[in-house]
Amino acid sequence: MPHYRIGLAANRAHQDAVDSALVRLLQGGRAAIEQHLKPQLVVVGRTLDAIRGHGLLPGYEAIERFPYGREGGLMMLVARVVESDPARTLDAVIYLIDPVDPSSNFPEALALKRQCVIHGKPFLSTLAGAREWLELESVAAGAAPDPTLDATYELENESIALIAHDAMKGSMLATAERHFAVLDRFAVRYATGTTGGLLNQLAQKIKGEQAGRNWVRPFLSGPLGGDAQIAELILNRQCRRVLFLEDPHVARQHEADIQLLERAARTVTDYAFCGSEVDAGERWLTLLAMRSGEQG
Repeated sequence: MPHYRIGLAANRAHQDAVDSALVRLLQGGRAAIEQHLKPQLVVVGRTLDAIRGHGLLPGYEAIERFPYGREGGLMMLVARVVESDPARTLDAVIYLIDPVDPSSNFPEALALKRQCVIHGKPFLSTLAGAREWLELESVAAGAAPDPTLDATYELENESIALIAHDAMKGSMLATAERHFAVLDRFAVRYATGTTGGLLNQLAQKIKGEQAGRNWVRPFLSGPLGGDAQIAELILNRQCRRVLFLEDPHVARQHEADIQLLERAARTVTDYAFCGSEVDAGERWLTLLAMRSGEQG
């Protein structure tokens, strides 16, 4: 029986071309899927048609077909995310989003991400995020690291953004303290507003007042434009990874700023990604430490 069940969908622009994000994901992650993780893939109809049309995953039988999105396929993925039956629930969702596709803002698309956050499931909306998740989970399962990805795990040359809504700032501090060693290896850490100040206080407690003073480079608060400042870094390919701990239970006046940051990552889908959930973020940082530790 497969260890993982992964929901899979892609917007049209990420399906059709021979070098589309879907093709690159399944070609680059083929060994992870077929040899190491062997997941049950629950695939929305048109995405599965594209997989078959491109000749991807030939002979792979652990696939369940859902209807086309217009016939309810994405809605059914949402239901599987919240499903309590362990034989049916999804462990992660890969939804390769084209930020200019109107369907990415349909209620079912927004609900899919929100329910992943609420239920602690990874929601992977960029090629880079999906590739990293497959790589880290494969290495955790005993696979050899993919050498073509080695450069992205040289953390001394990488940067990361750490952002948290008010209700999640305590969780961010606890996560940062537990994973301080791997976060400390990044060349630069960015944060918005209050979160940046709190993280610098944490770093001073751990590293000393002087060494930790500028551990994080703070920007403006999110509502005042900090999300947009970090979005510019992403678009300029200066910040690959974002951990943005969202509170999904409150309406937010600066919702457009939050979506701006996610949209930036999806615009450079082969480069950046944004994680939004505490438990998935904890596991990601644990496995990131494992994978990057093998660089030396």
